[in-house]
Amino acid sequence: MAAVKLAEPPSLVSLKSMADQAVGFRDAVKNQSQQNQREIRNLEEEEHLLVLCAQLLRTLADDEVSEGVEAVTQLQTEGLQEIFPDKDLSLEAEVSESRGKVSVELVTVDKKPDGTVIRDSSLEAFGGSVTTVESILLRIIVIMRRDLKPLLVLDETLAAVARNYVSSVAEFFRTMCEKVPGGMDILVVSHDPQLVEGAQRSYVIEANRSGAISFKEKIE
Repeated sequence: MAAVKLAEPPSLVSLKSMADQAVGFRDAVKNQSQQNQREIRNLEEEEHLLVLCAQLLRTLADDEVSEGVEAVTQLQTEGLQEIFPDKDLSLEAEVSESRGKVSVELVTVDKKPDGTVIRDSSLEAFGGSVTTVESILLRIIVIMRRDLKPLLVLDETLAAVARNYVSSVAEFFRTMCEKVPGGMDILVVSHDPQLVEGAQRSYVIEANRSGAISFKEKIE
């Protein structure tokens, strides 16, 4: 027969110490849990605030795009109708959204006398005259809306414009210089005499037989 020696039971002091340790561990876990819950609530509130801020910025951006597109299409349409009085041209904007980003495509609309309507954004559809004028108008719009220095420099930019519209372009430039708040300066470098005649102030550059360059100013 084998004898089994029983371990001595723990003393009350050791049991109390173990109990105190268990209570301390429980309180530490409870405090950590409460802290984690507070952090979770703070993060949830911060996430909610960030979502609201994102929605606000998105709304402001959409409003900016809408207002910008409206200004672009309005000025472009007015410019096209003034420069091409024999055509029924206008500009429309197609706004779309892809992957959270707003995309804007400017589309030219040409209404023919027979009722045919052409809507396109390509150079082939309308030729160099319309495309060149739209490009210049877009630069003017950017200058105006971004409060940039009111100066537009065009170096032989109008070469693609048909001759029967050049005088209309010159007249439109004069109008823009007068209508833009604070005034706008448009400097055009060109060989076209129609632009020279239509300018408020022009400088003719000539070279004599010896090759010396001279400037002749014409002030209206």
